[in-house]
Amino acid sequence: MAKILVTGAAGFIGFHLSKRLLERGDEVVGLDNLNDYYDVNVKLARLKQVAMDPGFKPVRLDLADRDAMKRLFEEEKFEVVVNLAAQAGVRYSLINPYSYIDSNVSGFLNILEGCRHNNIKHLVFASSSSVYGANTKMPFSVHDNVDHPVSLYAATKKANELMAHTYASLYKIPCTGLRFFTVYGPWGRPDMALFLFTRAIIEGRPIDVFNYGKMQRDFTYIDDIVEGVIRVMDRVAAPNPDWSGAEPDSATSYAPYKLYNIGNNNPVELMHYIEVLEQCLGKKAEKNLLPIQAGDVPATYAEVDDLIKDVGFKPSTSIEEGIKKFVEWYREYYKIS
Repeated sequence: MAKILVTGAAGFIGFHLSKRLLERGDEVVGLDNLNDYYDVNVKLARLKQVAMDPGFKPVRLDLADRDAMKRLFEEEKFEVVVNLAAQAGVRYSLINPYSYIDSNVSGFLNILEGCRHNNIKHLVFASSSSVYGANTKMPFSVHDNVDHPVSLYAATKKANELMAHTYASLYKIPCTGLRFFTVYGPWGRPDMALFLFTRAIIEGRPIDVFNYGKMQRDFTYIDDIVEGVIRVMDRVAAPNPDWSGAEPDSATSYAPYKLYNIGNNNPVELMHYIEVLEQCLGKKAEKNLLPIQAGDVPATYAEVDDLIKDVGFKPSTSIEEGIKKFVEWYREYYKIS
C-alpha cells in the first residue's frame, strides 16, 4: 500500500490506472484540471466511477499553478507520483502551441520540483511514441536517438524525458519515462480515431481516413498499458552500472533513470483496424480518403524487449478483442442498441 499522486486522473489512462491502484489497496490522490479539450462529461463520468472508493481523493488543479502544486506536495506527502496529465493531441499542437508549453513543460517542472523537495520515492511519467518523429528504423527502440520530432507535442514529450533525466542526475530522484503507443479501449478519448470512427459509422456519416488508409499504428489496449505502468511503477528506477558517456545509451543512465516503450509490438494498418470495427458494429463505413496530416508519422512499431526483460510483461491484447470491448462499452455508455 502506498499514497500515490496520479495526475490526469479524469483522463483515459489516469482513470483506468487509478481504478487498478484502488483495487489493490493503494491510496490515490487524483489530480485533474478538467479542461474542455474534449467532452468534460466523459471525464466527469470517469471520475464518478473512482470517487465512490474511500481511498480516492479528487483534486481539481492545474499543473501549471506553481503555488498550488507546491502546497499539494507539502500537504499530501506522496510516496510515488505518476504524471499522466498533459495537453494531448498532435494536430491540436498546430493550433494552440502555448497550451503545450504551459501544461507539458511548465506543469512538468512543477511536478519535478514537488518530487525534489518532498522525498518522492519514484516518479513515473508519460512520454509518447510521437518522440520517434522522423525515425524510420523499425521497431522503434528506446536505445535509439530521438532528436527529430515532427510536432510540438512530440517536442514537449522529449523535453519531459530530458528534464526528468536532469533531476535524476542532480537530485537522485528515481525517474521512469513511458512511451505509450496509440492507446485505445473503453472510456477512451473522444478525439481519438476509434471513438470518432465509431460515432460516425453509427450515425451514417463518412470517416476521414488519412494517408489513404496506409497509416500503421501499434494499437495498444488500455488494460495492457495499465499493467505495464503498474509493473514499472513498482520497480524503482536505478542507475545502470555499465552506462558509458563514450557510448551513451539514451534509455538508461549513470543516474536513477529509465525509459520504456509500452506498445503491442504489432503494427496494424489503419484500413484493417477500420475493417475490424465495421465487423464489430455490423455496418460498413463510408471512407473519405485523405493525404497524411502535418505532424503525423506514417507508422509506429514498439520494441518492448526491455519491458519483457525488466518486469516480465508484454502487451498482447489483439485488436479484434480490444475493439469488441470498446464497441460494447460505447453502446452501453451512449445507450445504443
